[in-house]
Amino acid sequence: MNKQPNNQSFNKRAISLDLARGFMLLLIVLAHAPLYLYTSEPGIMSRPESLGFIDTIINTIGELLIDNRARPMFAVLFGYGLVMIFEKQLSKGKSIKETQKTIRRRCFYLILFGIILAVFIGGQDILMAYGIAGLMVIWLLPRGNKALIKATILITLITMLYLPFIWGTFINDMGRYGFGTDFSENDRYLQLFTETIISFPIIPVFIHFLFPVIPSVLIGIWAGRKRLLIDSHLYHTKLKKIASIGITISIIGALPLVMIDKGWEPSFFAAGIIWAVHIITGMAAGIGYAALFGVIGNSIKNPRWLTNSLTALGKRSLTFYVLNETLLVILLSPVAFDLGGRLTNTGVTLIAISVWILAVIFATILEKLHMNGPLETLMCRLVYRK
Repeated sequence: MNKQPNNQSFNKRAISLDLARGFMLLLIVLAHAPLYLYTSEPGIMSRPESLGFIDTIINTIGELLIDNRARPMFAVLFGYGLVMIFEKQLSKGKSIKETQKTIRRRCFYLILFGIILAVFIGGQDILMAYGIAGLMVIWLLPRGNKALIKATILITLITMLYLPFIWGTFINDMGRYGFGTDFSENDRYLQLFTETIISFPIIPVFIHFLFPVIPSVLIGIWAGRKRLLIDSHLYHTKLKKIASIGITISIIGALPLVMIDKGWEPSFFAAGIIWAVHIITGMAAGIGYAALFGVIGNSIKNPRWLTNSLTALGKRSLTFYVLNETLLVILLSPVAFDLGGRLTNTGVTLIAISVWILAVIFATILEKLHMNGPLETLMCRLVYRK
């Protein structure tokens, strides 16, 4: 079992950690916004067809730096957060059993929040998947690094073995490079609500099987034990190495996908394998991006308004993840303002950036008022019963 941590390490906020969380919200909203473009023809995998030069640039950036990269970053930070909760509870004198029960309760409420977001709001949810991931890795938290490393290697190898075959078969059966979207102009709220309330249990299963997050969560647990972001100043050289290697692997793994339909048209089965490679190498981006913000945090000696605003957002990432997804539904979905049926990829990208900027402004106001995020406050009361 890990030794009990120093209280001081977990009583302070880490700029690096909160910066990473704040930036993560931008990546997520940029990844989800194009999913509402139901009048656009499918492009490559989750991207809509490019209608011009700017759309092509946006899609290329998305494929290189965002798609299947925001999710692993979320997973790494989630795993890191599990360690922080675990060690903070132990430092308060709680037993391992009590601490695991607390984390389990938090994961169940995270799943509940995800159900509300997916079913009642209609947003693109990943909270259910991470809540389930937390339940699946709790047993590793009190165990040593040897067990953690073995589990990480085993699960990653299994993922690397089955994922290319599954995606190759799926894309080949689909008979095209792009997924398209399930939305249509005839969709109404009650119809989508009825469909989602029946299908929502499939959402986390779909994510865990086709877009595995467990390896990234386990990497986050390792990073949390090392306190790479909480004590980032002690690991500056290591963080630079992790960031450069992780992001390089990610970009190399994304290049084959970027090249599809740009003078190269592989078979559909091969395209599915390329998509699987994109997903797998995205795990390297998850830890690489997190490490990059450790490096950035080390370089900030006197935080100014921008840094303070981004860290304010990062402290309230649960609240603003749900708010951002809600705003995307209101602005883009056919059940509300239906901008997703009228705009191009460029237009919804601008909408996504605007939603994120609005979140930064609101988070800054809450910080100045010394108020926590509403969902963070609610989660705290539900989990810790106070």
